[in-house]
Amino acid sequence: MAESLQNGLVLATQVARDTPVRRSANGLSFATFGETGVTDLDLDRMLEAVPAPIVAALKSNTYYFVPLALREKPDAIRRSDLSTSAVVADAWTDELSDSAICHRNVELGSGHRGVFISTRLMGDRFALSFEFFINVAHAFVDETGVPEQFSALAWQQALDNVRGETSYDAWESRHLALGRNPTGTEENRPTSRRNQRNTRAFTAIAESAPATEGPADPKEQKIFFESSFADSVAIYLLSLALDFDYGELREREYPLLAPNALAARLRLVSELYPPNAGYDFTVKYRRRA
Repeated sequence: MAESLQNGLVLATQVARDTPVRRSANGLSFATFGETGVTDLDLDRMLEAVPAPIVAALKSNTYYFVPLALREKPDAIRRSDLSTSAVVADAWTDELSDSAICHRNVELGSGHRGVFISTRLMGDRFALSFEFFINVAHAFVDETGVPEQFSALAWQQALDNVRGETSYDAWESRHLALGRNPTGTEENRPTSRRNQRNTRAFTAIAESAPATEGPADPKEQKIFFESSFADSVAIYLLSLALDFDYGELREREYPLLAPNALAARLRLVSELYPPNAGYDFTVKYRRRA
């Protein structure tokens, strides 16, 4: 049992050391600690949705589901020798939730990484599942890169000026790869979640401007491929674990990718990484009244 530092706070490295690690049926390494509020049935359904080829690329990661992983530490710990160590809480409190973060990556040594996911910071099963799957997807892309088939599909959609994207990172990098300003003016440009880049110069080109086949910025094109592929893998995994309305992913910073374009990306991901037994992939379109 991990020993508390104070008021239920525990070093993440101690949780990793003292908490038994289990393997899901598809081979994912995971553990639970504290009052997570997640049932075993829901957790198993989420974990086992990840196809075996994706799991195989995640051997260095163990996913720890904890009530809260803290971004900041209480003063008593911040002033101690432990100020540089990641801390998690074994239960929810309003006070600690103000210092919590959705997930925290912690290097555990010997090439192993713990991904501590705050289960109590998520409002429901949908939010928790997507937080887990987006972490899985980015780790997968970091290990394997982007398949050429997906890059070709996503770039052709960009050249065709298909509406929207799957995340702000994909939206921003796609426009920069084509030599466009994502928002049209520097003044109203949102801050990127990717690198917090605020000082770059842009050329404002209208969304409808014709695109050439070659990217204006190959580096941004690579980021676009990685971001859009990770997004597509995460959305695909989410669709395997539960039924959801695509509109639930909508954010204010960018328009969602057109449904037909997203469906094409997801079908390709499904062909590359077929669902595990007991899971099905289906795209359903809502009929207009």
